[in-house]
Amino acid sequence: MTTANTTATNSWTIVVLDPIPPARAEQLRGLLPPGFALTHGTARGDEHLKAIIAEADFAIAGQVAVSADVFRAAKRLKLLHKWGVGVDNIDVAAAGALGIKVARTTGANAVPVAEFTLGLTIAALRNLAAGHAELRAGRWRSPAIARDPYMLSGKTVGIVGMGAIGQAFARLLKGFGCPVLYTKRTPLDPAAEAALNARRVELPELLATADVVSLHCPLTPETTNLIDRAALSRMKPTAVLVNAARGGVVVEADLAWALETKVILAAATDVYAEEPLPPGDPLLAVDGLVTTPHLAALAVDTFEPTVRRMFDNMRRVAEGLPVPERDLVGG
Repeated sequence: MTTANTTATNSWTIVVLDPIPPARAEQLRGLLPPGFALTHGTARGDEHLKAIIAEADFAIAGQVAVSADVFRAAKRLKLLHKWGVGVDNIDVAAAGALGIKVARTTGANAVPVAEFTLGLTIAALRNLAAGHAELRAGRWRSPAIARDPYMLSGKTVGIVGMGAIGQAFARLLKGFGCPVLYTKRTPLDPAAEAALNARRVELPELLATADVVSLHCPLTPETTNLIDRAALSRMKPTAVLVNAARGGVVVEADLAWALETKVILAAATDVYAEEPLPPGDPLLAVDGLVTTPHLAALAVDTFEPTVRRMFDNMRRVAEGLPVPERDLVGG
C-alpha cells in the first residue's frame, strides 16, 4: 500500500499523498531533515488516502484532492503542505476545524509556470502541436495545419489574475514587445505597471481587446466557469485562450464549441475540470486545442529549493515554531 523508510531513530513521518515512483521518493528522502521519515501513496482515491494518512505527522499534496473524510482519518496530522499554490481541491475549513495547519509554496512555481505559459501561447499561435502530430503521422503540411499562424511579437496579451505567476509571465512578454492588459482586485502600483507595460482593465474590455487571453487566477466561487460561451464570444476571432490556472475556470464544453465554430482561433490548456483527464475525453478530439497533462509547474531547477522549503516548514511545526506567514493558508 505504501513505500516506507521508517526506523526507530525517526520521530516524524511525512506522507506524500500523490502516487510517485520509488526514484522520486528516494530523491525526497535525500533532502529530509534529521529525524524525519517519508512514505508515499501508490494509488488514487479517498480510501487509499485515508489509509496512508492515518499515522502520518505531516502530509504533502501535489495534485490529489484532500477531502474532509481524508482529514478525519488522520490521527496525528499537524500540517498538510500543498506542493504548489492552489488549494481549491483541499478542504481547508475541515483541516482548520480539526486543528490541522495547511501551507503552500507561495511563488515557488511562478517562473516555471510563466515559461510554460509562454510555450503554450506560441504553440497555439503557430500550430506547433498540429504540425508535430501530422509529421509523426507521415503527412507534410497537411490541411490539418492550414489554420493561419500568428506571431506573438507586438500582440496585446490579456492576463486574468496578476499575482506572482501573472507578473512573471508579463516580464517574459516584455521581450516580445507585448502591451499587457490585466485584471486584479487590487491594481499594481503605477511603477510596477510601467515596468511591465501593463494596464488594469475590467474583464469585458480585456476579452474584447486582447490577442492572447492567459488565465492565472485561482479557482474560487467568483472565477468558477468565468470563461463561458458569453466570455468566449467577446474575444476576437483571431485570439487564442491559454489556461495554466485551473480547469474549472473554463467551461470546457463552451471552449470546444468556440473552437469548432471558429469563434476564437485556437486555445491551449494544461489543466482540466477533472484530473487526470479521462482517456477519450471530448477535449482531446477538438481541433485547434493544445493539451498537456498539468505539467506547467514541473521543472528540475525548482525541485530542490521547493522541497527544502516544504520540509523546513514541517521542521518548524515539529519544533513548535510558526509557519512563515507567506506560506500559511488561512492564518
